[in-house]
Amino acid sequence: MAASVEHDSREGMDAPQTAVEVEETKTFKDLGVTDVLCEACDQLGWTKPTKIQIEAIPLALQGRDIIGLAETGSGKTGAFALPILNALLETPQRLFALVLTPTRELAFQISEQFEALGSSIGVQCAVIVGGIDSMSQSLALAKKPHVVIATPGRLIDHLENTKGFNLRALKYLVMDEADRILNMDFETEVDKILKVIPRDRKTFLFSATMTKKVQKLQRAALKNPVKCAVSSKYQTVEKLQQYYLFIPSKFKDTYLVYILNELAGNSFMIFCSTCNNTQRTALLLRNLGFTAIPLHGQMSQSKRLGSLNKFKAKARSILLATDVASRGLDIPHVDVVVNFDIPTHSKDYIHRVGRTARAGRSGKAITFVTQYDVELFQRIEHLIGKKLPVFPTQDDEVMMLTERVTEAQRFARMELREHGEKKKRSREDTGDNDDTEGAIGVRNKVAGGKMKKRKGH
Repeated sequence: MAASVEHDSREGMDAPQTAVEVEETKTFKDLGVTDVLCEACDQLGWTKPTKIQIEAIPLALQGRDIIGLAETGSGKTGAFALPILNALLETPQRLFALVLTPTRELAFQISEQFEALGSSIGVQCAVIVGGIDSMSQSLALAKKPHVVIATPGRLIDHLENTKGFNLRALKYLVMDEADRILNMDFETEVDKILKVIPRDRKTFLFSATMTKKVQKLQRAALKNPVKCAVSSKYQTVEKLQQYYLFIPSKFKDTYLVYILNELAGNSFMIFCSTCNNTQRTALLLRNLGFTAIPLHGQMSQSKRLGSLNKFKAKARSILLATDVASRGLDIPHVDVVVNFDIPTHSKDYIHRVGRTARAGRSGKAITFVTQYDVELFQRIEHLIGKKLPVFPTQDDEVMMLTERVTEAQRFARMELREHGEKKKRSREDTGDNDDTEGAIGVRNKVAGGKMKKRKGH
């Protein structure tokens, strides 16, 4: 543990000025990353390493186990991918590293980064997650990729059932968003995985928060680790403008439409508490002529990725999501985050608003507070240590929207019902009703579609 104390105290002693100078002079090469990978970083537009990378990479290259405490959006994928690829270049072998992640989307994203960084050296990755045909995954594993990125449950399936697949030669284990992996009750799976991989390996554990479960895991899985903490306090980024709106819950939809009109031209990420509400609000907004797409746990994997890609490619400007989507997804251009349903865990607030104001850009976050959410909202203010200002609205203008919103709500309910009945009728894949270009029939019934919106606005 001594190393960790030493490491942390040094960080505290730097006068702020010198810390800035140090950071400006640091390049990936200074951290000890080999030239090929430095070039790959350049191509990705990573000009200089982030704080967590400066802390973690040199230690990882020395072969230490690492606990990285870093908030979302801090560049932690690079902090473990670079040392692993560096080591892989020195001693090439198959099934070299395993990365465990809590959600499917995060797994695909990490895989993208590994492939981008390792493209010039021919790194092969396999993503092993639920919701996707396991036969094709077994084939991918049979080719023995260098890096396996997996969610714990599906990996266990393959370890138990896929002939010839084992991780006995594994050299690196990464647990990303470890707090989430354990919160989603993957504890038993993680224990099983730890039993079948070599003891003699390097382990990196990354987590936004240090919970009791994470500490327990750290004791079980890491040998004499070094702690790299980038921010121990919960913070939201400085350039993030945060507001709240106190409104009666029956007018939530109307206020949402008002805000989307007021801030038109921005890209939005709207957080809802349930899959059903996500779907309903998406239909409601589409009925009013907004380009909105849902992203939630009840959608099939291919549809989730499709939604995400449309949003990333800016073909849609509004993404409605449950908390499944709120962590670790690097969606580069969210201008405004709306907490349509207030998060029940105040820490989730940090992650949600972390989707905007990334990498030095500014952003807005607006949280809807109804008469039922006051206590939760106070908890959030307490956690981030500041009182939030009210988002300015013109109430009379909001009320002018009520009639059209009520009508759209009615149609959204009808569509949800129809969709539900269709699902019952055929358990097979009903036509792609998730990104409802197909359901435009109903949309045309809503008086006037887009034209009316402009007039109303």
